[in-house]
Amino acid sequence: MHHAKQFQLRIQHKMVSKREVYKTDKRKTLSSYLESKNEGALETRKPSEISDIFPQSLQDDDSLTSKDGISRDPFLLSSSREEHREGNHHYLANSLLKVQICNEQDVVPDLKGNPYIRHSTNQSEVERLRLELKNTLAMYNQACRDLVYARNKVKRLLAEYSDDAKKVKDALEREEMLKKIAAEEKARHLEAIKEVEAARQLLAKEAHERQIAEMNALKELSERNKLVEALISSGERCRRYSKAEIESATDCFSEAKKIGEGGYGIVYKCNLYHTPVAVKVLHQDASDKKDQFLKEVEILSQLRHPHMVLLLGACPENGSLVYEYMENGSLEDRIFCHGGTPPLPWFIRFRIVFEMACGLAFLHGSKPEPIVHRDLKPGNILLDKHYVSKIGDVGLSKLMSNVVPDSITEYRDTVLAGTFFYMDPEYQRTGTIRPKSDLYAFGIIILQLLTAKQAQGLVTTVESAIDSGLFEEILDNSITDWPLAETEKLATLALKCSALRCRDRPDLESEVMPVLEELLYIADVHCKLQQQNVDASSHYFCPILQEVMEDPHIAADGFTYEHRAIRAWLERHSISPVTKLSLPHSHLIPNHSLRSAIQEWKVHSKFSSPS
Repeated sequence: MHHAKQFQLRIQHKMVSKREVYKTDKRKTLSSYLESKNEGALETRKPSEISDIFPQSLQDDDSLTSKDGISRDPFLLSSSREEHREGNHHYLANSLLKVQICNEQDVVPDLKGNPYIRHSTNQSEVERLRLELKNTLAMYNQACRDLVYARNKVKRLLAEYSDDAKKVKDALEREEMLKKIAAEEKARHLEAIKEVEAARQLLAKEAHERQIAEMNALKELSERNKLVEALISSGERCRRYSKAEIESATDCFSEAKKIGEGGYGIVYKCNLYHTPVAVKVLHQDASDKKDQFLKEVEILSQLRHPHMVLLLGACPENGSLVYEYMENGSLEDRIFCHGGTPPLPWFIRFRIVFEMACGLAFLHGSKPEPIVHRDLKPGNILLDKHYVSKIGDVGLSKLMSNVVPDSITEYRDTVLAGTFFYMDPEYQRTGTIRPKSDLYAFGIIILQLLTAKQAQGLVTTVESAIDSGLFEEILDNSITDWPLAETEKLATLALKCSALRCRDRPDLESEVMPVLEELLYIADVHCKLQQQNVDASSHYFCPILQEVMEDPHIAADGFTYEHRAIRAWLERHSISPVTKLSLPHSHLIPNHSLRSAIQEWKVHSKFSSPS
């Protein structure tokens, strides 16, 4: 009996030990699970290990895990997710522990020490717990499904939030850009306001200055009217003609008496008191020319010069000016042989150049104020019956109160006056008017007298011809006896007068007039010889100068020339002036016999001419 009791005790002790070991293992398993739940150890356990702790229903729900066992719920916040999982795990673990403890209580040893299983009196409690666990698992599964739904909803909301955030960002960027554009537009608007204000002030200033200028112009016009009336009424310098006298002389402005027309008006040839005159009548609709009419009366009535057109009188009622009649018309008509007129000889052209220079020097030297013509051109140079040239049409002339130095640029005229191709380039560019402005047109007229060409591009043409040695080819071919040396000298002077800058042009009195006087002397000598050479033998004439020789020399071509003429020719050419063939040498031999014959002829002509 004693041994049986000891055996039973040992069996119970072993069962208790096994039960303690079993409980210890369960607690270790539960502790291991609770310690590893935050590190995902539960998800990485083998299926056999999971089945020891969780029922199959939890193993089958993989809606929250991926294939590799890692949670796919990245949208839940970390703290909420851990708290949710920790609560579930604690609840499940406690429930399992209770079930297993109850099961353990059903295992007891029999009297022989063999364990056996008895039915617990708490079977209903176990069933209740199992039912509660089942309900809990169902709730957990429902919670997981709700979690998946919530996660998907969060995904959608996040996607919508991302789109909205992008839209908001774009809207902010557009707003910043629009603010920047608005700021720039505002700055430009303010700048435009400043410019408008400045323009308004400038306009007001210009309007005030224009008003003052108009008042001064009206005052000047009134004074000029009084002056013209005084000049005409006195009859000392300019006679006053009535409207009836002008109409009678022109046969009521008959077309038969019309000889010309310009921008100012129409010119008629008629007789006033048995004197041939030219009447220039202002256009009826040219009211803006009245100032020009008054200026011409004012200037011409006070000027008297052999090479200025003489103003005989005026008729203020119809704006008529009465001039002396110039039989040979304008220089333009004679240069281009309008109306079949014969070409002017070279010596007359030389004289016309000198006479024009005299007329300009008289205008520029007028006292108390110099006068600049501003519209000098061949059409305004008139020729009388002896081909004496006179400057006319001074209506655009300007009285210079202060002559501007050549080295100073000063803006004077806002409205340019004159004819384009004869207008000083510096005057065109700056509006500066000086006496040397007329010198440019003077140079162009000289070149036209020599070449009979239009003014456009003439300066460049002549320069190129002189530089290339082809000057003779551009001369007016209607003249066959040009004195080449003197003609080229005159052309060179004309090019200097036509320089682009005023400062580069020569002075009319000190530089131009001496050269022209020298050329005039040659022209006068030739003219006198022409009169004396009517009975001279043809071989007394130089083939180049077409005048009687004074120092004849024989050239390599066998012809005799005036020494100075052939020497000047050979300096530029290597061909004969007569045959145009190449000369073998440039040596010249004095022709003493011809010289003696010429001298005898001159003596004979002198004594045979009437005293």
